[in-house]
Amino acid sequence: MEIIGLSFSFIFGLCVGSFLNVCIYRIPNNLSIIKPDSFCPRCQTAIKWYHNIPVLSYIFLRGKCAYCGQKISLEYPLIELVTGILTSIFFLKWHFLPFWFLFSIIACYLLIAVSVIDFKTMLISDFFSYSIAIIGLIASQFNPNFYGDWYQRLLNSLSGIFFGAGFIWFLAFVGKLIYKKDAVGDGDMFLLGAIGSFMGYKGLISVIIIASFIGSLYGVGLIIAKKADRVSYMPFGPFLALGCIVNLYNYWDFIAFISS
Repeated sequence: MEIIGLSFSFIFGLCVGSFLNVCIYRIPNNLSIIKPDSFCPRCQTAIKWYHNIPVLSYIFLRGKCAYCGQKISLEYPLIELVTGILTSIFFLKWHFLPFWFLFSIIACYLLIAVSVIDFKTMLISDFFSYSIAIIGLIASQFNPNFYGDWYQRLLNSLSGIFFGAGFIWFLAFVGKLIYKKDAVGDGDMFLLGAIGSFMGYKGLISVIIIASFIGSLYGVGLIIAKKADRVSYMPFGPFLALGCIVNLYNYWDFIAFISS
């Protein structure tokens, strides 16, 4: 039964990934994510359902539009695969806590969309952050990393929201004093606050550590490749999202870790 569930979760994740591709393309362009049906960005031809099968269609079409021959970005099947794999491993880890699995994997889906959009546009839609925060508050009652009665769990979630938003606000304040310009965007503030609804203030510390470490490696790589300098703007949202996804899968209480 577990193999069946794992297979189904992977296929389901691929389909969600396909929908996320639609959201990632359309939301920054102020297009409806519901209508019209999927179309080629170049020739505007509606894509047939059999040309829109996650991953497989990309392989069969050799990465090109079936109508105009325009190359299809490798980003599309990669997002589908990542979403499918994440759904599978989260199912494997949390299937015995169905409500937590549901809420945490929905958060992962939203974080994937946030990350790709932020990389492309350097913008984070407040809609995603508010959605994650609301889901996190509801999920606090099923969060295996929170303890106590319902109100204690809710307070833990709320503390994460205020700590996360407050931390980024403080960074932005200090950064503006030092660099005389905005160093951190409001979108990052709302996003880390939203992530805090799932993490609580204790889990947020490890999210920040992971995001800062991976983000620093990415920044150094860009500088070495001469694609950025020390004062260039870089998206931080994707790294916050990565830190959150890691902790949703395997919670790391940094305070308990250093105290042990």
